[in-house]
Amino acid sequence: MRIRVLFFGQLRDIVGTDCDMAQVVPGASLENLFQGYAERFPRLAAMAGSVAMARNQRFAPRTEALEDGDEVALMPPVSGGAGWLASIDEEGVFAALTRDPIDSAALARRVQGNGDGAVIVFEGVVRDNTGGRTTVYLDYECYVPLALRQMARIGQDVLDRFDVHRVAIVHRIGRLQVREASVSIVVASAHRHPAYEASLAAINDVKRGVPVWKKEHFADGEVWVEGQWDESLARYSAAASP
Repeated sequence: MRIRVLFFGQLRDIVGTDCDMAQVVPGASLENLFQGYAERFPRLAAMAGSVAMARNQRFAPRTEALEDGDEVALMPPVSGGAGWLASIDEEGVFAALTRDPIDSAALARRVQGNGDGAVIVFEGVVRDNTGGRTTVYLDYECYVPLALRQMARIGQDVLDRFDVHRVAIVHRIGRLQVREASVSIVVASAHRHPAYEASLAAINDVKRGVPVWKKEHFADGEVWVEGQWDESLARYSAAASP
């Protein structure tokens, strides 16, 4: 069977490509696929416990069986954003990815209703340093279809959990300069307390569950920023055998 394999963030640097065509035997699983690459790339094997996988644009457990023609994405821990690169506009939820500067004021106007007494706008912005090193700029990349689906899911979960009316989540990708917003979350509610709570829950979930990665460029070098997956997402087990 032929499988199209996508690599993101530092995994792309490790294997030397963002896309590969793999041959696997009938009945092979996602874990078998990973093991094949781990044997070829020791640095990938060393990251085994932190790599998540998606099959056909949906997170999948490592035991899931593959079929001919599948698309599989190997993803490192997430580090966590005019026209939209991609968007989902559903009842009460707007999620989008863009390469342009985020207009949070326009998002606030988009979600605010006549019955809303609180509109909370959160922006995550690029700062000028990390750990004492001077940051020049950041590069963000993402797995677009899965990132968009996860953002919409997070927005819907916020609506279900908190007494809020509408939610907008926008993430920027590409190159960002210091003081530019990488993510904007806007929540509208009748009252301030649920709006604050929903906003905090949304950004926490975005940081752990949306496949977006950033490379930080310093005055003296560069590095992929290591994050972490939500504990509910399956990762490859280094102890497993093919």
